[in-house]
Order: sequence, then structure tokens, then C-alpha cells
Amino acid sequence: MARKRRKLSNPLALAVMTTLWQKPMHPYEIAQTLRSQGKDASTKTNYGSLYTVVQNLEKHGFVEVTGVERQGNRPERTVYGLTDAGREEMAEWLSDLLAIPAKEYPIFETALSLMAALPPDEVVRLLEMRLSSLEVQVASGRGALEKLYETLPRLFLVEVEYQLHLVEAQAEWVRGFLDELRKGSMPGAEAWRHYHETGEWPPEFT
Repeated sequence: MARKRRKLSNPLALAVMTTLWQKPMHPYEIAQTLRSQGKDASTKTNYGSLYTVVQNLEKHGFVEVTGVERQGNRPERTVYGLTDAGREEMAEWLSDLLAIPAKEYPIFETALSLMAALPPDEVVRLLEMRLSSLEVQVASGRGALEKLYETLPRLFLVEVEYQLHLVEAQAEWVRGFLDELRKGSMPGAEAWRHYHETGEWPPEFT
């Protein structure tokens, strides 16, 4: 099943719509809410472009002006709310993301695909550094999550659980791959090492 091509594809637009789903807000309040609810940890959030995102949502009829707020001597702030079309778009977009897997391009995956350009021993050293950092992330992440469970319903922490699970899974994979590299049991390891020692491109790599 393919995902529907949407008028807006920036995930921040979806985060803004789900924030306005809670209640109408002005852009500054949207930014504060995203930060206070920890959504900036799971969605790339550029607060400088948030106003542009809101304008684009209004342009496509997904949000509309619902009022203007003024506090003291501060400038007026335009308050936006979701339209019926915005609620429908939000629900469909979120449903697609939850139901349909999509190919993503993590930068670590890119590095793994190109690592043959470095000598095996250097790759081992670098992955050992990565594993050490991942293990620290797992330990601190697990502790932080346990503290969050004390104050927030799990419904609002599932993305934190998922992020931690990905870090744990990556650490487990790196640990196993490092074991193969150290033992030299990975197929092609000898040819890889030979290339970096002699500069001769192995025929089996062609």
C-alpha cells in the first residue's frame, strides 16, 4: 500500500496540526507546547520556520484564524484553530504514518554502506566508540523513562520508548558486528584487509 501524496509533507506541519487539535493557539504558544510536551525530541523542529508552516497550513485550508490575543503592552498575536479539512488531513496523514512502512535513510546506514573505504581496524575502533556512546544513551534513557513513568501516562511516552528501543537494538547489532570483525569471521573480511594493505582491488569485490 502506497502513501497518499500530500499537499504538505513537512512533519512539523503534522505536529502543528496535532497541537492545534488540543485547542486553538497562536504560533508562539504552539512552539511552547511542542517543547513542553517533548515533541521536539521526535520531530525536527525549527522554531524559526514555524510561522511559515502555520501560513502554509492556512493557505491550504487546514487552519484558520479564530481570534487575536493581546497581553499587556505586547503586540497582538493571531490565534489559529484547525478547520474541518485540517482535522481530516491530520487524521489521514497520521493514519498513513502509523500503518504504512516507508523507506527511511538514517545517516548511520549510509556510513555502513560506505565503510569499506576505511581499514577494518579503523572501523573496529570507530564502532567501539559508537557502542560506548550507545551504551551510555541506553543507561541514561532507561533511567529518564522510569522517572517519566511516575508523572506521565504511557500514552504520551510511547515515542520515547520507541527511541530507546532503537538505540538498544542498534547497540546489540553493533556489538555482534564488532565480534565478527574482531574474529575476522565476516565474509569478505580478508579481501577488505588485503585491499587496504596492498591497494589491490579484490576480484570478488568487482
